[in-house]
Amino acid sequence: MDRPDRAARFDLNAGDIVAALRGQNLEVASGTLGQQPMDNPGAFEISVQTQGRLRTADEFGDVVLKSSPTGALVRLKDVARLELGAQDYATNASLDGKPALALLFNQEPGANALETAETILETVAAMSKRFPEGLSYDVVFNPTQYVAKSVEKVQETIFEAVILVALVVFVFLQSVRAAIIPIVAIPISLIGTFAMMQAFGFSLNNLSLFGLVLSIGIVVDDAIVVVENVERNMKEGMSARDAAHRTMDEVGGALIAIALVLSAVFIPTAFLTGISGEFYRQFAITIASATIISAGVSLTLSPALSAILLKPHSTKDHSVRWWQRPINGFFSRFERLFDRVSHGYSALTGKLIRMSVLVLAVYVGLMALTGVQFGRAPTGFIPASDQSYLITVVQMPAGTSLKRTEDMLQRVVTTALDHPDVAHAAAFAGLDGATFTTASNSGTVFLPLKNIGDRMDRGRTLDMTLSDLRQTFGQWREARILVIPPPPVRGIGNSGGFKMYVQDRSGAGYPALEGATWSVAGPANQLAPTESVFTVFNTASPEIYADIDRIKAEQLGIPVEDVLDTLAVYMGSSYVNDFTLFGRSYRVTAQADAPFRKTPDDIARLRVRNADGNMTPIGSVATFEDRIGPYRVARYNLYPAAAVQGDVTAGYSTGEALDAMERLASEKLGEDFSFEWTELALQQKLAGNTAAIAFSLAVVFVFILLAAQYESVTLPLAVILIVPMSLLSAVSGVLMRGMDVNILVQIGFIVLIGLAAKNAILIVEFAKQAQDKGMSAEDAAVEAAHLRLRPIIMTSFAFILGVLPLVIASGAGFEMRQSLGTAVFFGMLGVTGFGLLFTPVFYVTTRKAADWMAHRLLKRPISAPASAK
Repeated sequence: MDRPDRAARFDLNAGDIVAALRGQNLEVASGTLGQQPMDNPGAFEISVQTQGRLRTADEFGDVVLKSSPTGALVRLKDVARLELGAQDYATNASLDGKPALALLFNQEPGANALETAETILETVAAMSKRFPEGLSYDVVFNPTQYVAKSVEKVQETIFEAVILVALVVFVFLQSVRAAIIPIVAIPISLIGTFAMMQAFGFSLNNLSLFGLVLSIGIVVDDAIVVVENVERNMKEGMSARDAAHRTMDEVGGALIAIALVLSAVFIPTAFLTGISGEFYRQFAITIASATIISAGVSLTLSPALSAILLKPHSTKDHSVRWWQRPINGFFSRFERLFDRVSHGYSALTGKLIRMSVLVLAVYVGLMALTGVQFGRAPTGFIPASDQSYLITVVQMPAGTSLKRTEDMLQRVVTTALDHPDVAHAAAFAGLDGATFTTASNSGTVFLPLKNIGDRMDRGRTLDMTLSDLRQTFGQWREARILVIPPPPVRGIGNSGGFKMYVQDRSGAGYPALEGATWSVAGPANQLAPTESVFTVFNTASPEIYADIDRIKAEQLGIPVEDVLDTLAVYMGSSYVNDFTLFGRSYRVTAQADAPFRKTPDDIARLRVRNADGNMTPIGSVATFEDRIGPYRVARYNLYPAAAVQGDVTAGYSTGEALDAMERLASEKLGEDFSFEWTELALQQKLAGNTAAIAFSLAVVFVFILLAAQYESVTLPLAVILIVPMSLLSAVSGVLMRGMDVNILVQIGFIVLIGLAAKNAILIVEFAKQAQDKGMSAEDAAVEAAHLRLRPIIMTSFAFILGVLPLVIASGAGFEMRQSLGTAVFFGMLGVTGFGLLFTPVFYVTTRKAADWMAHRLLKRPISAPASAK
């Protein structure tokens, strides 16, 4: 800490002090004695060592600033106070109202978050044993806890899904031996999927685990189809071995087609770019890998196990044990019920085929309804999730000192801790939580909340806590206090909600920019979809303007550069160089001591050297005046800009909020100003039609593969036409639960394309085989629908119950799980119901269309019609 008055008495200015420090505190390489090249090298080479960097305050105090002809020395300690202090005094931290030092740990790219956190906690725990008395530590914010709990919940979901799938398989196959075969496919397929995930560099995160949850219902499907068909053939009197052989002839083509279709649905989405592509990619690779491995298992292991494990059904009852009788009774009633349903479905299928024109008209009507439902559905991006903490931003009047801001934060902390949902309050005076920059009039309080399970047990949601705190702090008048949720994706923005920049594109000036910004931020709070809209930009921060008379300075022989350097060093805390302590480098800084930088008069008394060597006060060449202006001005895409941030009102989607803000900004901003989105809102806008692209690619690839599989252009339509019905069911379910169409729902739509095609293929493939054997298209469709009803119901119920835990999810990360689960759950109900009714009609219609086209274009005879049974 320089004392400018003492320095001036010794005819020293700020530049002299900084130059002396830089000249006497530096890292040097002193070289080596006897180092080559030499004419007569010696026996040894000896390194030369000297002290370059200084290490202690006493050593810095002995730095020589000036010497006289008599040998008198002026040292740094003669004109300055030296201390080992903090590098930055712009912020102060406290925890629950007590002084604290905050340590922030950042994870390196590619590191395992959970392992990193565990290592840090173990290290700090070991270090705490050496803490002095009265010093302790507390971990108040650990985002990996949310990750760990969320992953744990998904793992529980996977276990629940396996149990439910196994139960469905057992009920329909009614044999432990038969149920073992599809269940064995689950671990084999998942282990293979883990290997593929590792090969692609994926970690076990929420997205990849979601993919595994969906994969469970998919991987058992193929094995179920194999086992059911073997059982059906065995009921006709065939041995298990022969039944397995015949099954491969009957369903092998369908299984290959299903694997190709599901891969065609997911793999193209893996090449999408942007943040949406990252979401799609992990799902795509995970599910595609599971599907391909499952297909291999169903074509090899499943028939082999069927031939070994399955036994002919015995009609005799004398060997049945007492505890098996109620189970067998249930199975008998179930079979009778299913047989009635199966025969009723066959009759209904025949009627629908005969009324195909009416059925197609209904289909067109449902297509129109699908469009209406999508038009009604609000759009979102990434669901906001309860991460068990909130951010409180405190804005004091411009120019407020750090001490006053700290006092206000203490009041905020005390009030927040009185709320039953708040566990801790970590306050940072001087930190602007809206921009994560420093300002003396700003403060931020991070509010870790109590365990999400405990809060949900009490019926408390994050929105409730957020609303309570906003209502409480909204009544305060001494400061503007904003409570905002964290960002849904860490690393993309500092808070949840949305953020836009109002840009000055014509140089209108900062006051005009402030007015334009408030013309948007003010009315935005009156819009229905938005709330807590604010801006921290203002042009009323107090300033002292030093007006340097450059002509007078030149006349007095005072270099303007020296005036500026003096201001920079004494007032601005100038960085000089570095020193070494505890094996690490730290900064050496120079600054005027506190009593010499309190008032404008202190600036005027600072002295600089003129051409005659005399020390002249800065006040002789500069005047000082009070002004106001912006404390900090951001630039966004080259233009001066001010941020407008806000949150989405409960019950509205982010898409609705962004659209409302765009309309308001377009209306309020003049020609000199414009706006652009940033952070997560920008990503949502950039995602734009990503879902439409992914959906279109999936449908096109499915069509191409099926066209190649069936060597037909029309027959794939019998499979693809059912896809819109799955989307109708999915979006209706999303609307019914009050959700928006976010990126996870969109991923669910992609999944449904493959599932809808899978069920349709089972009917179409069998119908084609039957027609190739001489049946009419109508009879072949009815026969295929009848034979494929059980495997379709089995696989569909296995998948539906497999995703049921997602639909009713709770705990950490439940928002994303519910979004995905709702879409695929209701969509799969539509795939099953609409698929069973419409697919036979689509098959007959497309076959007739193919015959008609062949007759008209190739002059082939039209196949003879036959009545559906």
